[in-house]
Amino acid sequence: MKSDIDSLMQAHDLDALLVTGAAQHNPDMVYFTGIAHVTQADLIKKCGQEPVLFHGSMERDEAAKSGLRTKDLGAYNYQDLLSQAGGDHTRARALRYQKALTELGITSGRVTVSGMTDLGPAFAVFSELQKLMPSLTITGEDDNVLLQARATKDEAEIEQMRQIGRITTSVVGKTADFLSSMRAKDGVLAQADGQPVTIGEVKKQIDLWLAEAGAENPEGTIFAIGRDAGVPHSSGTASDILRLGQTIVFDIFPCQAGGGYFHDITRTWCLGYAPDEVRALYDDVLAVYRQMIAELKLNTPCPHYQERACEMFEAKGHPTIRTDPQTERGYVHSLGHGLGLAVHEAPWAGLNQVKSGPPACDILAPGVVWTVEPGLYYPERGMGMRLESSVWMRPDGQPEILGEYPLDLVLPVRSI
Repeated sequence: MKSDIDSLMQAHDLDALLVTGAAQHNPDMVYFTGIAHVTQADLIKKCGQEPVLFHGSMERDEAAKSGLRTKDLGAYNYQDLLSQAGGDHTRARALRYQKALTELGITSGRVTVSGMTDLGPAFAVFSELQKLMPSLTITGEDDNVLLQARATKDEAEIEQMRQIGRITTSVVGKTADFLSSMRAKDGVLAQADGQPVTIGEVKKQIDLWLAEAGAENPEGTIFAIGRDAGVPHSSGTASDILRLGQTIVFDIFPCQAGGGYFHDITRTWCLGYAPDEVRALYDDVLAVYRQMIAELKLNTPCPHYQERACEMFEAKGHPTIRTDPQTERGYVHSLGHGLGLAVHEAPWAGLNQVKSGPPACDILAPGVVWTVEPGLYYPERGMGMRLESSVWMRPDGQPEILGEYPLDLVLPVRSI
């Protein structure tokens, strides 16, 4: 949580954080600013002090909406800096950073950089800054302080995640109703004019419904049928026709408009009926899903649940990545991941972390939102199956599903 940032900085021996980029679709920046129409900014937080948001003059009003202490970058005469830098824009920008950091009393120690911006120019500028300020150590960390802080959510964050969860499940419901309103003709879902319904047409409706509800879909939607459903992150082929009895993996992960909090839910459907082999696959995935939800306990390392999922699937006769890390059949991914301002964030559940012990942020701490998403995939048999919900680990120890939706396999359709 934000209240943990200073203690995390101390634990990581960091003197300052520097976050760069926009205040939209930029998790570390949005974490401090909220969603604002700020297209390029820098946020600097010295350990033990409130952050300062440096912004362009045209966006001063938008920056002020963040509620943070702000400073207009126009206060640094860029033409003077450019002249001082001999016309070198990279050095001029580095000089501006030097001035901002020095004003905040940050002239030595360790500063970690994060955010979302063009990597090439940013690397050049921060390399030049390092030369200008040799007493500073400028670093970037995989398991950075903000990633750890973001892993646990406060009540205000959870309420925002509930809201996007309600929007998401309403769109899942509209999608189910849309499909069920069609008629089946010769084993294919057909429109009123008799033309077959395609994956692409369904996705267009999903995007429309999300936009109407005030959500965005920046990473697309997985709506995949048949063999594509057997490849976990196949998004689906737009021209594919919806056929009865084939598995459809529907994984939807929208966020609040402007790049706020995400929701993540997956359901697997068959239109009209489910063949016996599909029903058997569904029963195995559903059993693991329900067992994992039931076993979730506070402060348990997340990789423990990956081990449990592998154990259960192996007992049911399926290959897993524990028995064969390269397998493309059976259970081929991890059980879940953290969810928040990014669709994939801490905590993680990779098996490679089990033997060495997970890092401190890879536990189900109070406030964590974690996905539970067991799945089985057999592309050579033309089918895949995944069930997923986003679960909040409440401080009282009870897991709460954010965005309940039925787990039914078969969607009824009418016959012509």
